[in-house]
Amino acid sequence: MKNIKNLLIIGIAGLLAVTSCSEDFLDRAPISQQNSNNFYRTAEDMKNALTAVYGSLQYGGQYYSSIHVIGDMRSDNTEITNPNAGADLQAVDDFTNVAVNSIGNNTWNANYQGIQAANIVIEKIQAVNMDQNLKTRYIGEAKFLRALMYFNMVRIFGDVPLVVTVINNPQQGYDYGRESVANVYSQIISDLTDAEESLPFTYGAADIGRATKGAAMALLGKVHLTLKNYPEAAQKLKELIDASGQTNYQILPQYASIFGAANQNNAESIFEVQFKSSSSGEGSPFTNQFAPIGSGRAVVSIGNPLGQNIPTADMSNAYEENDLRKDVSMRTSYVLNGNTVNHNYVVKYSGTPAANLDSDNNWIVLRYADVLLMYAEALNEQGYVADGPAFDYLNQIRNRAGLPSKTSTNADPNLSVPNQVAFRLAVEQERRVELAFEGHRWFDLIRTDRALDLLSAKGMQPHMSIFPIPQSQIDINPTKISQNPNY
Repeated sequence: MKNIKNLLIIGIAGLLAVTSCSEDFLDRAPISQQNSNNFYRTAEDMKNALTAVYGSLQYGGQYYSSIHVIGDMRSDNTEITNPNAGADLQAVDDFTNVAVNSIGNNTWNANYQGIQAANIVIEKIQAVNMDQNLKTRYIGEAKFLRALMYFNMVRIFGDVPLVVTVINNPQQGYDYGRESVANVYSQIISDLTDAEESLPFTYGAADIGRATKGAAMALLGKVHLTLKNYPEAAQKLKELIDASGQTNYQILPQYASIFGAANQNNAESIFEVQFKSSSSGEGSPFTNQFAPIGSGRAVVSIGNPLGQNIPTADMSNAYEENDLRKDVSMRTSYVLNGNTVNHNYVVKYSGTPAANLDSDNNWIVLRYADVLLMYAEALNEQGYVADGPAFDYLNQIRNRAGLPSKTSTNADPNLSVPNQVAFRLAVEQERRVELAFEGHRWFDLIRTDRALDLLSAKGMQPHMSIFPIPQSQIDINPTKISQNPNY
């Protein structure tokens, strides 16, 4: 993974040295030419450039590490139980992270490197003589990926620089200050709208894993939900649900069939970050990252157990009795040298790495269960309807997990959802256990204004709903980049 140092936007030469992302749909041919204006001439050149955009999702500051650190460890789902797992990780967990924390810095740099790569595709492809339909699709893919990265950035940092053209030299990066959240979201919505119009619902086998029309629709629905645009969110998510005949999306009968290298890019998955082991740094680290420190070979047979993303006791207790998802998602003990060690750990990404930090497991960014739960939430926010359609979508997810349906009135108080507030909490609970350890919990709590209520005991203060701007960015460009309040 290439580290980006001390610049808002990486210089073009550095970007062109990025290695490509894995899986069958991507050629593993890095762009190495220094002169970008002379390089982007053919459809194959643009395919390689698009490869670099997908590849950026694998960076440590994106889905290799930052998303689970911020999305789960920052929340009440997981924690650092051993200080040896990393001081900067523990600071994010404990709400003591400051502007010089490496997690924030890596997240900022990795996303802007990916955004630069997307901008290159969108801009340079215009002059390339190639099939128009393929050109339109490549632009749509790049816009989806740019929107995804900006969505993560604006949720993590708030106001961020909005860069939608190619930075041809480092000096140009100094021209960009922080743009308002509203303007960043406007660009995200524009990109996703264009992507939806440009992308197909499905691909042939050689292109499985690319961004699709369904991915753009799902992410656009999530963006509107985040902005509390509930009618727009419901409309877009329902369009996607109604298009199931074209998309082939479905709730798999068995929760366990969603996860693991053998199940990647399945019918429930809408968009995944692709990883591949034994491919020169293209493997995923999660099997090793999530194994408890000191577990030896009891949890992961190859490589080092790093003790990150350890499920909290509260997370373990969040599962209802007989919930089939718990054993698929986490364990509460392991056996080492004949002795039982009581220790929570994530198993959703278990596998046998080819080497340390080198597994085949993909990271699922969007899946159909998320869409159904978001739709149920959007319906309820527009008005509670006793045992209405929102209940149907909520209960589809519960029933797959082996749990009874919730109803507006029920003799069992744990299954009774009598009003809008109760339904809101029911969706929150279902999202927590359904999407556990997939990087959603922190963002869900921020979106629903529930984070401070649940996390103040952990150290959260009101200003901590967004992260501090990396100090390196302020030091480089102090007239344009300022710190978030109270950091």
